[in-house]
Amino acid sequence: MAQDDERTMDQLNDEADIAADYLEGLLDIADYEGDIEMGVRNGRPMVQIVADDDTDIKHLIGSNGEVVDALQQLTRLAVQQKTGERSHLIVDVDGFLKRKRQRLRDIALDAIDDVKETGEPVDLKPMNSFERKVVHDVVREEGLKSRSHGEEPRRYVTVYLKNSAESAEMIDEIVDDSIEDAIDE
Repeated sequence: MAQDDERTMDQLNDEADIAADYLEGLLDIADYEGDIEMGVRNGRPMVQIVADDDTDIKHLIGSNGEVVDALQQLTRLAVQQKTGERSHLIVDVDGFLKRKRQRLRDIALDAIDDVKETGEPVDLKPMNSFERKVVHDVVREEGLKSRSHGEEPRRYVTVYLKNSAESAEMIDEIVDDSIEDAIDE
């Protein structure tokens, strides 16, 4: 199976089940209380850890989400170990990703407003691949263009008007960057 769109709903649900079992084991080891919610969103398996008492669960988010990012990577490896396939599983803790997406959407919309007002491109601060993908999606939805520049971990997004694209080659690079950012996620 070479592409993720070839995965059936059953396969995606199986990945979510494997991930939920793995995360339940980690919660038990850490002696944290939490419920696991599973599903499939946008063709990707998703597992969320939720809790009534958010004291312990905040430790699973960490500063700027580095702990939830690490949990996601570890869980993806556990799923890959069981299935033999690379997973694009999303792990969320207490709605952290939803809040992060909204903040990124707000940042992108502010940049879009600046670009529309001045006509000049706007460079955003460096972001990881997940963050850049969210920004690229918002910019595209709003009818503007965006492009990633730089090298990890200082890779950033520039937002600009469609008519400021200098050539067809630049547009091809934008599409390639967006695809690369989606794959990196």
